[in-house]
Amino acid sequence: MNYKAGQYMFVTLKIGGQETRKPFSISSSPTEKDYIEFTKKLTGHPFSKGLETLKVGDAVTIDAPFGNFTFEGEHERIGLLSGGVGITPLRSICKFCTEMNLNTKVTLLYGNRTEADIVFRQELEQMQRQNNNLKVVLTLAEPEANWEGHTGNINAKMIKKEIPEYPETVFYVCGPPAMVQAMENLLKALDVPAKNVRKENFAGY
Repeated sequence: MNYKAGQYMFVTLKIGGQETRKPFSISSSPTEKDYIEFTKKLTGHPFSKGLETLKVGDAVTIDAPFGNFTFEGEHERIGLLSGGVGITPLRSICKFCTEMNLNTKVTLLYGNRTEADIVFRQELEQMQRQNNNLKVVLTLAEPEANWEGHTGNINAKMIKKEIPEYPETVFYVCGPPAMVQAMENLLKALDVPAKNVRKENFAGY
């Protein structure tokens, strides 16, 4: 299946005899040819339970690809702003940039509640070691005492420190709707042109 880094797909399951369809960002990269991956926090909702009961060999329907939240190497600098499971399309973009050896400067600012909530942490740190153009910055709302990274939500001070070239950077923002709106407002206050901001909302279900 051909798709671009950052796109999404629809997954259809049969739950209680009825078909239910939900969108998921593709967390694998177009460079990963042997499989396609999406990532879901199991929340106890019906669709989550449907996924949880799947066994190897069960049939599901996938429609793809969709979406314009994409990156193919067209910008010199990108800033990726993520909250929680909103990391999924940004993981795809980071992996794509790393495996394609792109010269794009990529800075990921990734916010979570606790250290245990950080999805893809080891993979992202491994990519950072492989790719000199990738910088991964983590921040926690509720850090343990031994946490040495940033604390609190992504803010203007953090962006200025970690992405000093922010006026010339194209931003990709993905997370819960309230987080995406807050980041939009923040970038607007920093005078980042609206044309340099791409966004994807993740609503829970």
